[in-house]
Amino acid sequence: MSQQGPILVISTAERPPFASALDEAKLFPVIEAAWADASRAVEQLQPVAVLVAMAEAAEDRFDALAKQMAGRQPYLPLIAIDPETSLPENAIPFSQSGGNFERLIARLRAALRVRALHATVMRRLDGDSAVRTILADTDPARDATVLLIGRGAAYPSLSVSLGERMGVVGALSIEAAAKHLNTRDIDGIVLSEGFSPRVVDAFLTVLTEDARFRSLPVVLTSDGVVPAYDLPNLEVISGDPERVAANALPLIRQHAFEAHLSRTLRSIDAGGLLDPKTGLLTPAAFDRDFATAVYQTLSRGGGLSLARFAFEPAHPRAQLDGARILSRLMRQMDFGAAQEDGSVIVVFAETDLRTAHMIARRLSSVMRQTSNGKRDTRSEPVVTLATLLPADSAKSLLARLHDEARRAAS
Repeated sequence: MSQQGPILVISTAERPPFASALDEAKLFPVIEAAWADASRAVEQLQPVAVLVAMAEAAEDRFDALAKQMAGRQPYLPLIAIDPETSLPENAIPFSQSGGNFERLIARLRAALRVRALHATVMRRLDGDSAVRTILADTDPARDATVLLIGRGAAYPSLSVSLGERMGVVGALSIEAAAKHLNTRDIDGIVLSEGFSPRVVDAFLTVLTEDARFRSLPVVLTSDGVVPAYDLPNLEVISGDPERVAANALPLIRQHAFEAHLSRTLRSIDAGGLLDPKTGLLTPAAFDRDFATAVYQTLSRGGGLSLARFAFEPAHPRAQLDGARILSRLMRQMDFGAAQEDGSVIVVFAETDLRTAHMIARRLSSVMRQTSNGKRDTRSEPVVTLATLLPADSAKSLLARLHDEARRAAS
């Protein structure tokens, strides 16, 4: 695989084995640097990725290097080989297993693809300051959603530790986890204790065989399963829940960033009509399409209904989760947008009030599965509906929807 710059390997000892593995995989040029020269090497060589032998790294030096690399554009992968402590959020962990570096090569290639995607977005955004600002203000860690699977004693503590860093969708069974994977935008999986090696093996095999999930970060909290699967971002992280959450975050954060870049590209392809954060329409595009839909429905006949999903204003992450769920699950004929008041409005085309109520109930039931933080705050929207009447206009229908929402709130 060719790249537009060198791969930098930082180590104080003799040439580490993983550097030779990079040569064998023809990932070149590979340049080595000692810790004393690490910061200067990053500035002068402009590498496409940095790999660090953590066994020889002083924690303060590594943290300073991670901070130096965090703000660079396009995305600059930092991979920490055999970390023994909690990592900064932009340092991807990799634990060696018997000198088999095939997973490292796969993980590096996956990270370089994210870098290439970021470079593509930056190139296509050249001159578009508004979308550039949205991209710069995005926090992948805050916006990420992890699927926590488990039913052992560590599950509650892991839920809290992960929830302090990102959104959490909990599953007590593999069957429930599979359902979430098919209906949600998941940025990573943490597979905790409570399942036999045979069940874990079957689950990982299914992930390997499904192209949708092959690049998904998967963190195992037990050493009972050897990571010999075709999953480049599969990692074993054992220890207390805080360490598991801290070292799982970089992998999950990278996937969330990749998903945001993909939404941004779709927004560019749609002429800026889509919101890169949610995948729904921008407010301006929504207002235009809604006015057109109301006019055409009144002229040609048929049904048109609206649903307003209102979330707790104190938890803005709930609105983001809800908007992304709606973007993924709503019908192709429908459209919606996130509102400034913390709600999301969806327009159901050719739909009467009874059918809209059924659809909205199904959508809101999926949203209730996400939690954030110590208090297990969940994305439970208050749903109000309205349907188009013959005497309505776009303005009066929206006003009636908000009146219904106020009555529901009181």
